[in-house]
Amino acid sequence: MKKQFLLTSLVCLMAVAAFGQRFGKTLKDTPGMVSYTMRNEFAKDMPGTLDKIKAMGITNIEFSSLFGKTAAEIRAELDKRGMRCSSHGVGYDDLMNKMDMVTGNAKTLGAKYVRLAWIPHTGKYTLEAAQKTVSDFNEIGKKLKDKGFTFVYHNHGFEFEPYENGTLFDYIVQKTDPETVSFEMDVLWVYFPGQDPAKLLEKYPKRFKLMHMKDLKKGIQGNMSGGTPPENDVALGTGQINLEAVLKAAKKSSIEYFYIEDESPSAQQQVPQSLAYLKTI
Repeated sequence: MKKQFLLTSLVCLMAVAAFGQRFGKTLKDTPGMVSYTMRNEFAKDMPGTLDKIKAMGITNIEFSSLFGKTAAEIRAELDKRGMRCSSHGVGYDDLMNKMDMVTGNAKTLGAKYVRLAWIPHTGKYTLEAAQKTVSDFNEIGKKLKDKGFTFVYHNHGFEFEPYENGTLFDYIVQKTDPETVSFEMDVLWVYFPGQDPAKLLEKYPKRFKLMHMKDLKKGIQGNMSGGTPPENDVALGTGQINLEAVLKAAKKSSIEYFYIEDESPSAQQQVPQSLAYLKTI
């Protein structure tokens, strides 16, 4: 009886300890950060900026740029601090014409994902543009998979032009190969063009692998442009987006990594606020 009691107590203590290591009620791990959040700081002082980020408790970075450094130099700085890069963001031209460079840098950084965040286009995004996107994405995704990486596309708002019973984003998701093409949800850039991020996650739970958590300043009206002043990025939980509903849906999705992205000039002050908010939901 005593032995059983001790065993039960030990199990309970282990469960408490495990729960205590969780970041919050919904997110198990501390979210990462997109390097664009600290773009100005990274451009001036890579080591010092990594120190600031780690002091916030964040150790996972999605690098959207190398900031004039080599991938090896960045990796060395990450390794010194016990930090990592899980996703490497690159441009369309690099993916189409410099794949060896892209995969070489991603491998050096230690990234699992290679991310694209913008599709070059002029004016309104059209079906013809979406058809080319699908063809290019299937080609890019296969090449990256063959090299051991997962290709993800980060939505930017303009892809949600109406099409048939949905949007051109639906068209892209449905026409690309789910074995080689995945997606990174930028919550703000789903909400801004008038969509519901939680419902989109529920619609395509297996296609999203990464998430940018952002919030939009109250009173700002969205559109299809794919752009808004950086001042409109506010601390999570203080804007228009129902992040609690989004993260609830995300728990049932295939999202592996969550990143805070704050483009505002006040990012250094707002990121700690965002982290504190995320712990409560």
